[in-house]
Amino acid sequence: MRKKRLILLAGVALGALGGLVAYTQQSKPLDPFEEAMRQREMYLETFGILPGDLFVEEGKELFYRKGPSGKTLEECDFGLGKGVLEGVYAVLPKYFPDTGRVEDLESRVYTCMQRVQGFKPEEIKRDEVRAITTFIASFSSKAKIQVVPKHPQEIAMYNLGRELWYTRAGPRDMSCAVCHERYAGQRVRLSPVRSPKEGLGNEWPAYRFEEDRLYTFEDRIDFCYESIGIPKPEFYSEVHIALTTYILAEATKAGHSFLELPFFTR
Repeated sequence: MRKKRLILLAGVALGALGGLVAYTQQSKPLDPFEEAMRQREMYLETFGILPGDLFVEEGKELFYRKGPSGKTLEECDFGLGKGVLEGVYAVLPKYFPDTGRVEDLESRVYTCMQRVQGFKPEEIKRDEVRAITTFIASFSSKAKIQVVPKHPQEIAMYNLGRELWYTRAGPRDMSCAVCHERYAGQRVRLSPVRSPKEGLGNEWPAYRFEEDRLYTFEDRIDFCYESIGIPKPEFYSEVHIALTTYILAEATKAGHSFLELPFFTR
């Protein structure tokens, strides 16, 4: 599956280059969303499959792969019961009694690969967690976001996320809110800026054709930190989980749903 994905992505890169040339030759640039949809259709017509779908297939193989313990990830409770995948991404992050902490999907996958499958932390590859996360998230495609903090630790994580959202830091004295609220509805480097109340977070995991790679929500948070000159946090950190909790809880209040997952974006 990985070999197949690499072959397709090589073709995708060439297609993206051709699309970029056509894009720059237009007298009036396309809207970024329209351009992404045009590229999406081009890939489907050319290859018959989207790059994100290959990550889903790879994640599926890894999900059903037995670990050192002899178990697959079917033995893990991702939030709605052991082995249940339908809709779980839409209710995360949430508190898990077995770990005594709040986890998003990525950190939960990381936890279960250790506790259920018996992998050591150093044996777990980030790309594998990314693929498994994408596979599980695909079962919440277009689902209503339902992140409602109730447990004391969930509420504490929401409050921490809100604090992180508004705290200015780094050499540019920036915060998440400066971009995503002050400039909501505008564009940064052609990309539309949205606030949590406008559904920020509902498109990840997503394949970004401009960068020829798949981003999870934790990847997207890291991208934001790097963009404003702040060192990115370690994956599966409290920072990622807190911001995800706050952003998706606000999206829940506004009645948003996830887009088609994995999404295809610029």
